[in-house]
Amino acid sequence: MNLKELSARLGLSQTTVSRALNGYPEVSKTTRERVAQAADRYGYRPNPRAKGLAVGRAFAIGQVIRSDGPTEMVNPIFGDFIAGAGAVYSKAGFELILSVISDGNEAAAYRGLKTRGAVDGVVVNSPLVSDPRFPLLQDIGLPFVVHGQTLGPVPDYDWVDIDNYAAFKTATRHLTDLGHRRIGLINGFESMTFAHLRRAGYEDSLRAVGVAADPAIMVSGEMTEDQGYHAAHDMLAMAKAPTAFVVSSIISAYGVRRAIETLGLVMGRDVSVVIHDDMLSYLKNGTSDRPIFTATRSSVRDAGRDVAEMLIRRIRNPSLPPQHLLLPVDLVQGRSSGPPPDVLGPMA
Repeated sequence: MNLKELSARLGLSQTTVSRALNGYPEVSKTTRERVAQAADRYGYRPNPRAKGLAVGRAFAIGQVIRSDGPTEMVNPIFGDFIAGAGAVYSKAGFELILSVISDGNEAAAYRGLKTRGAVDGVVVNSPLVSDPRFPLLQDIGLPFVVHGQTLGPVPDYDWVDIDNYAAFKTATRHLTDLGHRRIGLINGFESMTFAHLRRAGYEDSLRAVGVAADPAIMVSGEMTEDQGYHAAHDMLAMAKAPTAFVVSSIISAYGVRRAIETLGLVMGRDVSVVIHDDMLSYLKNGTSDRPIFTATRSSVRDAGRDVAEMLIRRIRNPSLPPQHLLLPVDLVQGRSSGPPPDVLGPMA
């Protein structure tokens, strides 16, 4: 059965039936329930394209992804985010459209999506401290939700984020409470807001115990296993080596562990490590009762669901006030952190 046939049986217009099935508030609750019951009875499953024609929507969500240089598509964090968001899109009758660009011209990609009417809104990932995408999207009138935030001067917008500052303040304080004072930072690109805030939390936690952050043991860059290995190996070879690290990704943390073991040291005894762990489906932090790493923990899959739900609310009700969701982060004790060794010296 198609929309036209279902509408005829109900004696309602196709627009009313489509809006009822999609929960639009201007359709009465009685009508929505009547339409839903009829759809179940006749086995009607809406076609996204047909729905779009009926109500003037694409019933699609867009994400613009770069393929040149470091890309989110090969990152397991992005995969879990899409899995969480995709479940919400599917339930709400929306499709996901990935627009992959290779020339870095994201502005043209967003303008194209808007001009073609290809999507009803977009999700923006990996926001920069000062991000030109947000004012662009506001200017062209394309609804969007950000996974993260910007710190630049942008009119208010919808976002979902974790408390990155508090996460790394807590992670560093855990180490200082254990007695560590020489703590290395292995971070993401600090042009991105999350890494900028994590560094601030780390520095403020050190400052609280009278320790100045040392640039010699602070590294930022693409969060890969290789980054973690080389950064930790170089720092541990210093005459005044760190006794601990805070690390922005479980991916980098596996490289840190490799460096520690390569140098004949034991993680958690000779060198402590606290990481940020996104509870990834295919890259586990041990088991729930015995984590490998002490970690500030959050679920990126849950964040994907939250972002998707927020964007669909925005699409259905454009007059909503700006929506914000700051997710707390818990510290989970693992096997990777303990008091510093009694004697510090060269570890090469």
